[in-house]
Amino acid sequence: MIDLLKIKKQYAPKVDARRQNGGSRQVLVCGGSSCMADDSRTLYNTLVKIQKESGSFEVVCVGCMGLCSRGPAMIVYPEGVFYEKVTKADIDRIIKEHLVGGKVVMDKVYNRDDAGNIVPLEKMPFYSKQLKLVLKNCGRIDPINIYEYISQDGYFALEKCLKSLSPDEIIDILSKSGLRGRGGAGFPTGKKWMFTKSAVGDTKYVCCNADEGDPGAFMDRAVLEGNPYAVIEAMTIAGYAIGAKQGYIYVRAEYPLAVETLRKAIDSAHKVGLLGKNILGAGLDFDIELRLGGGVFVCGEETALLESVEGRRGEPRPRPPYPANEGLFGKPTLLNNVETYANIPNIILKGADWYSAIGTETSKGTKIFSVGGKIKNTGLVEVPMGISIKEIVQDICGGVPDGKFKAVQTGGPSGGCIPARYADMPVDYDSLTKIGAMMGSGGMIVLDDKTCMVDMAKYFIGFSVSESCGKCTPCRVGNKRLYEMLDKITKGQGEEGDVEKLKFLCTEVKQNSLCGLGQCSPNPILSTIQHFEDEYVAHIRDKKCPAGVCKCLTQYEIDKSKCVGCSLCARNCPVGAISGEIKKPFEIDQAKCIKCGECFKNCKFKAVTTGGERR
Repeated sequence: MIDLLKIKKQYAPKVDARRQNGGSRQVLVCGGSSCMADDSRTLYNTLVKIQKESGSFEVVCVGCMGLCSRGPAMIVYPEGVFYEKVTKADIDRIIKEHLVGGKVVMDKVYNRDDAGNIVPLEKMPFYSKQLKLVLKNCGRIDPINIYEYISQDGYFALEKCLKSLSPDEIIDILSKSGLRGRGGAGFPTGKKWMFTKSAVGDTKYVCCNADEGDPGAFMDRAVLEGNPYAVIEAMTIAGYAIGAKQGYIYVRAEYPLAVETLRKAIDSAHKVGLLGKNILGAGLDFDIELRLGGGVFVCGEETALLESVEGRRGEPRPRPPYPANEGLFGKPTLLNNVETYANIPNIILKGADWYSAIGTETSKGTKIFSVGGKIKNTGLVEVPMGISIKEIVQDICGGVPDGKFKAVQTGGPSGGCIPARYADMPVDYDSLTKIGAMMGSGGMIVLDDKTCMVDMAKYFIGFSVSESCGKCTPCRVGNKRLYEMLDKITKGQGEEGDVEKLKFLCTEVKQNSLCGLGQCSPNPILSTIQHFEDEYVAHIRDKKCPAGVCKCLTQYEIDKSKCVGCSLCARNCPVGAISGEIKKPFEIDQAKCIKCGECFKNCKFKAVTTGGERR
């Protein structure tokens, strides 16, 4: 039987040496999907080759470091130097000058101050306000090495459960902790576990929803790639707590790195006796299998997911019965998402009081957000519930690089837009719901003043149209009609009363759709009408797009007082709609203009105007 304490004593010193206060020379290369897409694998292979020749340092491929916009990234210890945007040419320099010569390559260092001093990563703005609980191992350990996970207290929660806690005591801890499901609905986790445990049935199942489908969301992917054993351990604890022997992780096939990492992690857990028969000698039998999804957004809905796991078309089932009573193969089934499970080992080890002290009164703990869009630092952040939108957007992610912060879209196609005037509002389940938005799974897209909110609503409802399974009429037909109405408005064909029609149809779709996809798909429309109705009015009544995005409503003009007659606009016009003489103001023939925007993009003197902007 595996000795967890012995393994921790053996491996913890090496992992703990990955600090900025000393220790052996180690190079951590980000192996998350974002950095992999920027060819961090080549950097890793180059370092491994040099390491084998010299033996003077250790190379570790780790999970996502969070700061995706600065990738490919790597950290060199003991100095704690975070190298950003490392190319093949850069790695040769870093090896020669730093790893061999001992001199830091300062022009590639992210964590340095104006005086050229290395600043501890945890004091950099992107990291200083974060609280990493779920992501604590991401970017720090080899995600496949189960011994490194154990060295960071991995599997000690499972051991505690099997040796000293009854199933009811485990569920009581989760209930008192206040943990709510991180998949979007925010249902109390302890209550869901209690319902499943209490359900009648000799056979029960534990399922993990890793079908992360929101545009711009990659929180679950990062956890699976960088800390997979936390999910596996939590599912094993769940098996013990509810009386299940089999678990399934439903992960989308478009996450090849996450799938590969999970397969290797499950295999390693089997080899050391932490999955399978008689786990930790406590008589617990529990196993986990992967099921790959085909990229169908609706399979993020729990009953559609169960249908897909069973080998059928992913369509939602009517509820009740709920999965806790009649789920996978008609048996009681516990279903949580990746981030929810990944919280559980920490809660079991440190206690309900510790966890409930983090966050707000009704939203406990931390939340992971994948922040993208018009923002300086895109990536993953884990913050305490109750932090303000401003702190995430401005303090952590560096603000909008060009233009003004306009809004944040949270919750993806199921969520809503939060305007900039609510920047000081705390981010928690209840606060977001009050203003027509929702937490969702954690996608956060930052929008600037060049974003058309009508066009944004059309994009999200178009996504829902394409992803609807078609089983129920309100979603299948209603969302299509909503898209057509928005499309008409963005083309300048809107009529008085269209806003009221949109509101009415949105309500009908929400109230009558079978599953969460249709019930939430109108949210982006309703929230943009609630907070940006003036833009709808401008499109319908004034036939203008204030942001200059909707081409049919855009008229490009040249400000003669700004034009220097360089002819750059005319040379880039694909249809010859711009004429004039060199060093004299040019002019656009509106009859010929196809509204492609090339003149607007290429003018260096901000003479081309549209939607109140000049470029």
